[in-house]
Amino acid sequence: MRFDRIHFEKFMNIFLILIIALGLIIFLLRFKIQIGSAMLVSGIFIWFCREPTFLKLLQAFCETFTLPRTYDIIFALYLIMCLEIELRKSGALADMVKALRKLFSGVKVLLATMPAFLGLLPSVGGARFSAPIVEELSAGLNLKSERKAAINFWFRHIFEFSSPIIPGMIMACSIAGVPFGEFLKHLAWVTVLAFSVGWLVLIQKIKIPPSLKVQKSAAEIFHERQGLFLSFLPVASIFFLVAAFGLTASVATFLVVVGMYFVLNFAKRYVGLKEIFIGAFDWKMSLNICCILYFIQLLEVTNVLTEIVSAFQNSPLPVPVIIACVSFIIGILTGMSQGHVAIVMPIVAALGTGNLNLAGIAMAFGVAGQMLTPTHVCLIITIDYFKTDLLKTLKPLALCEILILTIFSVYTYLTW
Repeated sequence: MRFDRIHFEKFMNIFLILIIALGLIIFLLRFKIQIGSAMLVSGIFIWFCREPTFLKLLQAFCETFTLPRTYDIIFALYLIMCLEIELRKSGALADMVKALRKLFSGVKVLLATMPAFLGLLPSVGGARFSAPIVEELSAGLNLKSERKAAINFWFRHIFEFSSPIIPGMIMACSIAGVPFGEFLKHLAWVTVLAFSVGWLVLIQKIKIPPSLKVQKSAAEIFHERQGLFLSFLPVASIFFLVAAFGLTASVATFLVVVGMYFVLNFAKRYVGLKEIFIGAFDWKMSLNICCILYFIQLLEVTNVLTEIVSAFQNSPLPVPVIIACVSFIIGILTGMSQGHVAIVMPIVAALGTGNLNLAGIAMAFGVAGQMLTPTHVCLIITIDYFKTDLLKTLKPLALCEILILTIFSVYTYLTW
């Protein structure tokens, strides 16, 4: 590939802008500025450096609030919070944790597996549902809020490489032209690796204090087991509605929220409608998400994403390195698997349709990028729930990704 002076200057220009923009976000977060406001300022900076016309700002605004994606994310998050309120206010979540602790002696195992299990649901913002479970499980363990946030966020996303109902995986196979079953088998080991690395970095050193055995009556045991059933029922129901009927996560969650209201009443665990539907509304969180989505759209209308791809395509780097770098950067900028898949997988298809190795590299590095960025909605929701610092939460996550990408790169190189 020819990489002349003009291409080099464009390459350096776009990445200098992005580095300053990301530095601006970090600087503002250090001063406790809301993440949405920090992302908005950064987006305006990119717009000013690229195409400072009011028309571009207006175009990005109109596109943000006319795209179905915006409302899918906001409504999905709202409905998940409705469901979480139903289960928490009814006591089902607390009873579920008590029952699980009785059934399984290892609290560490539950801390890792419960977010992972709930992560099977393809729901944007689903970390808001697993967060209170991690909070309940970690009661009495003297864990810092950063550690709890990292555990919730990390283990919730280990199935990004192997779940057949994750939208990013479905899109990746369709665009790159790789067989779905083959791609799942090709990357399934990365899920095992992600769990193992997460366990090593986040779980292993947790000290579990000795617990006293408490004698419980038959009525108390029944109540706890009922809570376990009621907590798993909505998860299983959403999974079934999505997998069997092809419903969107938002529609499936709405049906389950309505259904659970009557189920909880029948179980004599009454939660008021006002508590559910008004209590779930969080305007600050919604505003933050809108600002993040507007930031992403500013990247689109100013052609930043297109120019990044073009800069790498014209570079002398080896194809796998190009795919890895572009996927990682787009993952950071968009924070969504659909984002980096939609932008990078067409390149994979053009370079070698059906190439499992290239598609795997794109997926692994794209997911790594989306796991380390404030544009990832689940991360922001987790940070908000545990009231923790974004940068402190990202430190152990960055270590996890370094280990995964190193092992993945070596394995891919040796088996190419």
